[in-house]
Amino acid sequence: MKYTLWNDKIVEDQLVTINKEDRGYQFGDGVYEVIKVYDGEMFTAKEHIDRFYVSAEKIKLTVPYTKDKLHQLLHELIEANELNTGNLYFQLTRGASSRNHVFPGNEVYPVLTGNVKEAPRSVENGKNGVKATFSEDVRWLRCDIKSLNLLGAVLAKQEAHEKGCYEAILHRGETVTEGSSTNVFGIKNGILYTHPANNFILSGITRGVILACANEIGLPVEERAFTKDEALQMDELFVSSTTSEITPVIDIDGNAINGGVIGEWTRRLQKQFETKLPVASTI
Repeated sequence: MKYTLWNDKIVEDQLVTINKEDRGYQFGDGVYEVIKVYDGEMFTAKEHIDRFYVSAEKIKLTVPYTKDKLHQLLHELIEANELNTGNLYFQLTRGASSRNHVFPGNEVYPVLTGNVKEAPRSVENGKNGVKATFSEDVRWLRCDIKSLNLLGAVLAKQEAHEKGCYEAILHRGETVTEGSSTNVFGIKNGILYTHPANNFILSGITRGVILACANEIGLPVEERAFTKDEALQMDELFVSSTTSEITPVIDIDGNAINGGVIGEWTRRLQKQFETKLPVASTI
């Protein structure tokens, strides 16, 4: 039996009902997070929950629970579903009210939902690398908010899928921003480059872990944007996310990165990342 988080309760899936006038459904008016669970433990839960509250604040949405209470509810959801390794998704919408672009009053209560999915680590992608494609970044200008408005990212991901690629690497003009569901990193002459954490990208939680890993292994970091041409000339290129971890990119639109060979710095970052995970989750 599957269980869902519904406001402050863990209930059976079939008991959950969503109002047709929920603003998340009609406007994408809400925020979300995805947390990776390894051996029943949430990885970087604090960072994800903190970002959840920041995203909510940026759209003037008040989370109706303390961070400790939310953490408790998420832990109960994992336990109820006996989740071992997989993904935990949760979102908060502004609630249900008669359709109106203007925010409803305080009488409308936000709606929190969450669910889990068993999903093993993508070991093969990490070992062998993936193909990617360039795609113009036509999303809105507040990509720093982890909102429910994901149609632009969905269209880019679908384009990549139709081309037989794992990811779409987005760019505004010639400047690479991020992936459709990942952050993008390049390594050139022993320096790690990634787009600065501003409104053009979502500052990934895994991105933060990687920056810490780079410091620990002595890999210098420059948070600056690079171009499409620079991406193709990188010694190493990879994307990262909660579910992708550190995934090397070996080809963009038929252009091999470093001759299609995964670089040593990327391998070292992957090994350092492994040290952050619960021992039983490492490969």
